[in-house]
Amino acid sequence: MKMVSLCHPVGIRTCGKFATRNAAKVLCSMETPPSQSTIKVVIIGATKEIGRTAIVAVSKARGMELAGAIDSQGIGEDAGQISGMEEPLEIPVLNDLTMVLGSIAQSRATGVVVDFSEPSTVYDNVKQAAAFGLSSIVYVPKIELDTVTELSAFCEKASMGCLVAPTLSIGSVLLQQAAIQASFHYSNVEIVESRPNPSDLPSQDAIQIANNISDLGQIYNKEDMDTSNPARGQVLGEDGVRVHSMVLPGLVSSTSINFSGPGEIYTLRHDVTNVQCLMPGLILAIRKVVRLKNLIYGLEKFL
Repeated sequence: MKMVSLCHPVGIRTCGKFATRNAAKVLCSMETPPSQSTIKVVIIGATKEIGRTAIVAVSKARGMELAGAIDSQGIGEDAGQISGMEEPLEIPVLNDLTMVLGSIAQSRATGVVVDFSEPSTVYDNVKQAAAFGLSSIVYVPKIELDTVTELSAFCEKASMGCLVAPTLSIGSVLLQQAAIQASFHYSNVEIVESRPNPSDLPSQDAIQIANNISDLGQIYNKEDMDTSNPARGQVLGEDGVRVHSMVLPGLVSSTSINFSGPGEIYTLRHDVTNVQCLMPGLILAIRKVVRLKNLIYGLEKFL
């Protein structure tokens, strides 16, 4: 069997800081092709909007099938019916993850647990999945860095694959990668974002972008870096990146990164109209994570 070594540089960033901890030691894995059997997928947080959308996406995707729907709400309801599918999937929503994992383990099928739950339950969910031989995908935007670090150590010891994804949007990842490239050529940059509600502003997307283009040897917006005028927006990080957030009902979620140089403006923009934007990234991640033997941080490692 052909073995391919994958060594990924670590990039776990928090607000204005770049945290390495011991993560550098846990993102180097040996990739082994899994069997060609259908991937069994368990979705935690199945009754949430993203969970229902994921149920439909997994059910329609080639080479995988829904094997379990976990939630504390809607117990007993059919996963297909709560997701608006024409035909029931005959998979009830349960609140017993262990029972579902045990059934998959007995079948010796390749399995993945997709976790849309809460930060407080992520570690235990990944640990349970690993105990039954299943890889995990974690999309819980408010997850703490300490939890990611603990998961990294656990997954390395257990030799189990896990993706912790700040975003599952391929477009968002490409936006961030393009911003990193542009940051080497422009000394002025501001982020403008819009969201339909005011929760968690600045957004995790804006924070991640600011962190990605900081600590690169570039100081931005030097002319008014020290201004205290609130109209100039909030400074993220220590390198002068500013963010302006708009909240208006009816606005789509949008993130724009505006760079400027002598005689030109360079703008990168990503708009999100609904949760469907996360599904291509999710399906890609499910296919890739079964090949890993430890934890990686960020969907970009799969692109």
